Amino acid sequence: MKKIITTTQAPAPIGPYNQAVLSGNTLYTSGQIALHPETGELVLDDITKETTQVMENMKAVLKAADMTFDNVIKSSIFISDMNNFAAINEVYGKYFNEATAPARETVEVANLPKFVNVEISMIAVKE
Repeated sequence: MKKIITTTQAPAPIGPYNQAVLSGNTLYTSGQIALHPETGELVLDDITKETTQVMENMKAVLKAADMTFDNVIKSSIFISDMNNFAAINEVYGKYFNEATAPARETVEVANLPKFVNVEISMIAVKE
């Protein structure tokens, strides 16, 4: 059975999709970008602040499904410039225990929604 997960603590979708879908014990999140949920403004001051906003948005989506980053088994990171990898990775790493961090890929792409620099999606499982 499919359950739609939504929260006002993360940005509302900007298209025909939901913030996350829970199927059984598995949560599939949509990609999060650095939209501030209260103002609707993009946080693009620098890549560290941008990535932090993305991760805080993801944290809110996970929380809405009664999960945390400990439940994440897979992450996908899309970045517009591989030169930002180290800074993005540093922020991302603060949200996980390295010993139990999820599987992940990081892919450089030509463009992202609203021409942001980073977008992250996750799969999480509640055991």
